Amino acid sequence: MLPALAACTGSAEDDVKSAAQEFLDDWSSGHPAAAAKATDDAEVTAALLQQTAEDLPDAVLKAKIGTVDVKDEQATVDWTATWDLVAAPPWTYEATLQLRKSGEDWRVVAEPALVHPELGEGQHLELARALPDRAPITDADGKPLFAPTEVVNVGVDPDKVTDLPALAAGLSAATGVAAEDIVAHVRAAPAGQFVPVITLRRPAFEKVRAQIFDLPGAVFPTETRLLVPSTGFGEALLGRIGAATAEVLEESEKEGTPWFTAGDQLGLSGLQRAFQSQLAGTPGFTVTVVSTDDSTGDEGRQIAAVEAIPGTPVQTPLVPAVQNAADAAVATQTLPTHVVVVRPGTGEILAVSSNEVADAGNALTGHFPPGSSMKVVTATALLSAGAVTPTTPVPCPATTTVEGREFKNAHDLALGTVPLTEAFAQSCNTTFIQAALELPDGALAEAAASYGIGAEWDLPVDIFGGSVPTDSTGTTKAADAIGQGQVLMSPAQLALVAAGVASGTPAPPVEVVGADASGAVPRGPRDEVLNSLRPLMRAVVTSGTASALADRGEVFGKTGTAEYGSKTPPDSHGWFMGYQLRGPAGDIAFAVLVEGGQSSSTAVAVTDAFLGALG
Repeated sequence: MLPALAACTGSAEDDVKSAAQEFLDDWSSGHPAAAAKATDDAEVTAALLQQTAEDLPDAVLKAKIGTVDVKDEQATVDWTATWDLVAAPPWTYEATLQLRKSGEDWRVVAEPALVHPELGEGQHLELARALPDRAPITDADGKPLFAPTEVVNVGVDPDKVTDLPALAAGLSAATGVAAEDIVAHVRAAPAGQFVPVITLRRPAFEKVRAQIFDLPGAVFPTETRLLVPSTGFGEALLGRIGAATAEVLEESEKEGTPWFTAGDQLGLSGLQRAFQSQLAGTPGFTVTVVSTDDSTGDEGRQIAAVEAIPGTPVQTPLVPAVQNAADAAVATQTLPTHVVVVRPGTGEILAVSSNEVADAGNALTGHFPPGSSMKVVTATALLSAGAVTPTTPVPCPATTTVEGREFKNAHDLALGTVPLTEAFAQSCNTTFIQAALELPDGALAEAAASYGIGAEWDLPVDIFGGSVPTDSTGTTKAADAIGQGQVLMSPAQLALVAAGVASGTPAPPVEVVGADASGAVPRGPRDEVLNSLRPLMRAVVTSGTASALADRGEVFGKTGTAEYGSKTPPDSHGWFMGYQLRGPAGDIAFAVLVEGGQSSSTAVAVTDAFLGALG
């Protein structure tokens, strides 16, 4: 008789387990109505599961059955519940299902405890998400660069508007946002929805408050955001924080950190985005049991908690005094302007600045012809080949012709025969074209590579490493020698070249202190080449095209006017790249670009303002 009894018991356990599994499978697969039918009170269970879905919105249940205990017509099934919560870590707990025999079937008992063992009649769950404070991005001294800052969201409440064109005109006059855009956005918005126009820091809002505060329909909700010290401060590198976009949320999901949701303040660009998970940390949560009827005064009994895990800081080599000086300098220009500052010998980026009218990203990733700034590289190639020395007499005619194409000097400059130093200081195109044509075809690219030009830097925020072709010939080779042709550069890469000349040890760029190297260390030109090149760059400042900087200490550099576009005559960018030794910020290297500046003099003026602001 014993074997028969064992078989019977096993069959009952299998039936109970099957009934419990069916219930849990239907529930966890998103079919609560089907799950409810597997209980002894489908209506009660359906309401319970619906309430749980509201308590844990969009959460996904994973259920794993454990031990089964059958006693006569009652059974207990232990199971493990794991809820994949939205924008929070999973919640796991041990639970129990009670089952009763009903005819030939086993049914789950409809009771609150089937959701959680501590849930009773008249109660439901309450989930509260806890976000940790975002860890700071810091400067070179470890001081946070972002701080809680009050902002005013200038916008429109459509229900309060009496004259939309007049309101739009008033807001536009004060904020610079196009009136037609304001009208279009308000008309497209659902009734009663706040329509944002612009977000201003409190001081900026106070400057226009009198113009807009009494406009019917204008509203001004305030909030606190993590912001840098001033608008645009290091934006291309640091990035910004704002309400999470769908793209950012998808990116976080792919990176295995699905803890965020719409409305969270996350990094939208720059280092803030590149180090999202490190800075944001991991949200926590609490689950409490509360009364369905709030009149009972039940304030909630906590049944689960996961502590939020704070993020960890990211340190940059940015120096606020240098950044502020760069910001003050670019603000002197109405054209798009950029300044990038690098520490010679280390490649540490000390400042990345662009003015309000510029695309800030161009400071790091812009692809621009460098114009005569390229003569630093061309001179490096000539000196490396032993073709010239600083005192070598070289011709500087007003024009030179290569394969039928005429090249000329700016302002019809003609110096006759002069030492190489003077030709460099006065930026004689014809001198460097004639000399470069005598070099092997790959010599210019080889000299460029010695400074790291052409490298694909492995960085959290991209930097365009520049491009110098290896196979240029004829007129293209001639144009490349003076930074036209097929040569392209970013302000950041030109600053790195200047840093390499200053230190003698070119280095990969450093955006984050302590990070892995961003690429192979450039080999650098030979010492004797650099010892000959530096006096050429010093002469540019003492007696050449950047003599306006002669009173700014030990400054070395090269100007550049880079033609672009199809106009006749073509438009030009203005460049200055160089370095200052033993200045107020120590040894620094930098590149300045004024997009469409027409002459290098605009970049020299910005450089002068930058060095002056440093002290």
